[in-house]
Amino acid sequence: MPHTHRPPRIFDTVEGRRLAETRADPAWRLWGPYLSDRQWGTVREDYSADGEAWDYLPHDHARSRAYRWGEDGIGGFADKDLNWCLSLALWNGRDPILKERLFGLTNAQGNHGEDVKELYYYLDGVPTHAYMRMLYKYPHGEFPYSRLTEENARRGLDDREFELVDTGLFDEGRYCDVTIEYAKAGPHDVLMRVTAMNRGPDAATLTLLPQLYARNTWSWANGPRPDLRLAADGTVLAIHHAMPPMRLHADGAPEWLFCENETNAHRLFGALTAGYPKDAIGRHVVEGEADAVNPDRSGTKCAGRHRLVVPPGGALSLRLR
Repeated sequence: MPHTHRPPRIFDTVEGRRLAETRADPAWRLWGPYLSDRQWGTVREDYSADGEAWDYLPHDHARSRAYRWGEDGIGGFADKDLNWCLSLALWNGRDPILKERLFGLTNAQGNHGEDVKELYYYLDGVPTHAYMRMLYKYPHGEFPYSRLTEENARRGLDDREFELVDTGLFDEGRYCDVTIEYAKAGPHDVLMRVTAMNRGPDAATLTLLPQLYARNTWSWANGPRPDLRLAADGTVLAIHHAMPPMRLHADGAPEWLFCENETNAHRLFGALTAGYPKDAIGRHVVEGEADAVNPDRSGTKCAGRHRLVVPPGGALSLRLR
């Protein structure tokens, strides 16, 4: 009699058992990739009188204006209600702004409509989001925000799109492959690893800033405000009325920077306001504003600054939990 081999079944695997558990308890699905790639320029955030969502909240406003209905970020990971959000910000020492979210053209700017102008790839993941991995390619040179916008504006419907690779920034491998991984040791125990590999011939200076922040639910209805603060043991204590108390641990003793996930009304509208708004970490890192972030090391948004020098062909990693 011929030997019969039963093919493996999904519920025989570790992931299969996790999936089976979700039938009775959905806890394994509580945390996942629930952040938008882009929250700016969407109808979700449009309060314009004429319904022009693209113009009401453009990319240039996104770093300074608090969203109401969601969040975005590079390699974003969050609980299903976006009470706490994890993502990665980067700075190569040359960009005029912190790289916190993907850049793209609006429907009117692109010669073929809306178009993201980045290089990123979602590489791996399982249904319960117990493991996920993505790759973001970050050039060593200054990111060409203006050139991408202006060159595509000059092109017509019959012309090919002008892409990031057409700028020459990636020639000779002058970029870093930044891999972002998430794994769960349990339904409520999330680990994050970021690995930067320098593909170029020269050492690359790179600042990595893993971020933790609360979606702004308090500015609109005077709801309870979450709280992030640096604890004496170097961890970040996260208190949210809708979640159990949590702590964020990071390898390497990063410099923790804190602000509020609130609109910078002074930058956008000329209002006389004080405090530490959403873009404070970017202004501190990129523009060198020493007093932009909260000296009390508390707020509703924080980032751990890791300043790296990645050797040519080498890789450096950082871990959080």
